[in-house]
Amino acid sequence: MTIPDYQTLMLPLLKAAASGEAKISDIIARLATEFNLTEEERQTLLPSGTQFTFSNRVHWARTYLSKAGLLESTGRGRFKITALGTEILAKAPLGIDNKFLGRFKSFQEFTKKADFEPNGSESTSTIVEPVQNLTLDDQMRAAHGQLETELGRDLLDKILKAPPAFFERLVVNLLTAMNYGGSTAEAARALGKSGDGGVDGVIDQDALGLDRIYIQAKRYAKDNAVGPGAIRDFFGSLDRFKASKGLFVTTSTFTQSARETADLLSKRIVLINGEALSRMMIRYGVGCRIEETLHIKKVDEDFFE
Repeated sequence: MTIPDYQTLMLPLLKAAASGEAKISDIIARLATEFNLTEEERQTLLPSGTQFTFSNRVHWARTYLSKAGLLESTGRGRFKITALGTEILAKAPLGIDNKFLGRFKSFQEFTKKADFEPNGSESTSTIVEPVQNLTLDDQMRAAHGQLETELGRDLLDKILKAPPAFFERLVVNLLTAMNYGGSTAEAARALGKSGDGGVDGVIDQDALGLDRIYIQAKRYAKDNAVGPGAIRDFFGSLDRFKASKGLFVTTSTFTQSARETADLLSKRIVLINGEALSRMMIRYGVGCRIEETLHIKKVDEDFFE
């Protein structure tokens, strides 16, 4: 069972409100039971980690029904069905979605998209259908994800075009941004030991150097995957240093046999491929910067109580 989209929730929500004033938290719990959601599905968070996915979709279903005039707010977190909503339920519709709501003028005004012709005249209003049943904030998150995917590709292209020594400095900057290695200067001095004993760098995890991360950095083209031989060689280097763990970073990928080899070896070797590397760079702001910040706000119900 997958978490239902917000349009699927519209009719069940309207039915749930038919018995009188409803509390949104109660409705969320009731619909979760009605759709046989597991505890894991109920606790699934949005990518932002600030709200439960199912709860978010119930709220959006309520918003759209309210914009169509089928529900109305009665207070903070509370609402009831309207006369129009009752009339709709009496007709026993098989389902309610945005297309269904498009027959109501208030919903048309809510979803109106005005296109202006070159001569200044306004074209006929059309109902905006959500992409793949996504809510408006889901669409923004999806667009944000696409932007980050493209950014990740651009970052890897830049790395492959840069001089070889740049990749080592990038690894230093990333690890220090993640609070490893102390200051950038200290980490850079440690990485300056490149080539010693088959490792590309050593980063201290504490001020005394009692715990260290040994690094192997391979700047390979996208189609040049790292094989098990390179993993075994790095394992041998860690053994010479009596190290218990290491970090293998590449701009390409790892073969399945390379991953299996890393899992079977007695030392902990973390593998970071190009895709994971670009995601970490974006997360910690290495090689990229914030271009614009959008603030999404909602009504403060407490203010109006």
